Amino acid sequence: MKERLIKKYVPASETAYYIMLVLHESPKHGYGISKRVEVLTGGRIRLGSGTIYGTITKMLKDGLIVMYANEERKKIYELTEIGEAILQTEIVRITELHRHAAEIGGDKDERG
Repeated sequence: MKERLIKKYVPASETAYYIMLVLHESPKHGYGISKRVEVLTGGRIRLGSGTIYGTITKMLKDGLIVMYANEERKKIYELTEIGEAILQTEIVRITELHRHAAEIGGDKDERG
């Protein structure tokens, strides 16, 4: 099952990636996720409620995250073990992409 989910989520959409990344940091409610993503990306990504809750619903169904209610009865989301494994797999993939871009990419004038 883990391999099937890895194939489904890797490569991850930016929305799914940032939701997992933010929940890796700490459990949050939907609005908290949205605001943290906006801060992390310098405002480049502003997740609308339809986008964030559509992705959260899919991730809940697939077991990447769990939901519980806090003392104010707000829905709080938390990354599961499989969600953490998928996030780490995606981080390794992105790190490799970045390394290759640094080796090959860049300004052609600097490479001679």
